Amino acid sequence: MSYNMSHTVTVTRTTTTSTSAVILNTGYFKTWPGILKFFELILGIAAVAIVGYYYNTYYQLKVPETFFLLIFTTFMIGTFLILFSCLISLSTASILSKTVYESVYHGFACLLCLIAGLVLLIEVNHYKRSYGNMYESYFAASVIGLVLAALYLISSIFAIRGYRGL
Repeated sequence: MSYNMSHTVTVTRTTTTSTSAVILNTGYFKTWPGILKFFELILGIAAVAIVGYYYNTYYQLKVPETFFLLIFTTFMIGTFLILFSCLISLSTASILSKTVYESVYHGFACLLCLIAGLVLLIEVNHYKRSYGNMYESYFAASVIGLVLAALYLISSIFAIRGYRGL
C-alpha cells in the first residue's frame, strides 16, 4: 500500500550585504562599567595634564611626579583602548567582561594609582614651601589620583562579578 502525501516546502533565501559603515556601541555608556571607564578616562586625562603641565619646571626632585605620570599615563591609555574597543565592537563588551583580563587590569590600576596618588600627596605635603605655586595643582592631581583609584576599585568589583557570572 502506498500513500501519496503532498506537502509544501518553503525556501527562504537570505542575502547579506557588507557595509563599510562603523557601528558604534553607544549603549555601552548606559552600563555601569561603561560609565566608570568614561570617568576613569576623563579623570586620567585631567591628572596627567595637571602634573605634565608643571613637570618641566626647575624643581629638582622629580621622582614622585615621574612615577605619577608613568602610572597614570599607562592606565589612561589602557582605559582608552578598552573603552574604544567596547565602542567599536558590539561583542567586545560582552566577551571581555567574561574574561579575567578586566579583573586583573582594574585591580592593578587601583593598586598602582593608589600608591602613585599617595606618594605624590605625601611628597607635596612634606615639601609645601619648596613646591610654591605648584602645591595646589599637585595636591589636586593627587586627590584626582585617589578618586581614580576608588573608581578602578569599583570597576574591579564589577569585573570580578562579571567574570564569575554574578
